[in-house]
Amino acid sequence: MKTIAICLYVMLIYWLSLHFSFLDTLFFPTLGAFSFLFLSRSSTISEVGKVTFGAVVSSVIGTVLYYIYPSPISLFVNVIITIWLINKFKWNAPPIVAVALIPFFSHSTHHWAIPLSVGVALLGLMLVLYIARKLESRRAQTYESSESTAA
Repeated sequence: MKTIAICLYVMLIYWLSLHFSFLDTLFFPTLGAFSFLFLSRSSTISEVGKVTFGAVVSSVIGTVLYYIYPSPISLFVNVIITIWLINKFKWNAPPIVAVALIPFFSHSTHHWAIPLSVGVALLGLMLVLYIARKLESRRAQTYESSESTAA
């Protein structure tokens, strides 16, 4: 159920980014990596929240560095800072580095929207995952209670 919910969410984000020009930065390929990361780990909401925060911070850093001076040097500095932050705060999520690089390959005219888009997309992903977990646990409880009454 969680897998289907997350895949539908990623599809929705992609569709929105294609059909509304002001949402062009909402979809980024790393969203799929974050989806798998959040799905494959039995993380708490606070752990997932820390990773989301780290992704937003790294996208802000990448956007600022790109805005100041879009070059291989600023990309290098961006990656160094992002890896240092991941190690320092133990975010343990390699896709954070990829999110920091979005401004360097995005062809959007709305670079300022990249950190906002990363935050919105990942918060939405967290919400979908939370709802799917709740539905799965209710489904399991209903199944267990029907099994115990049948026996």
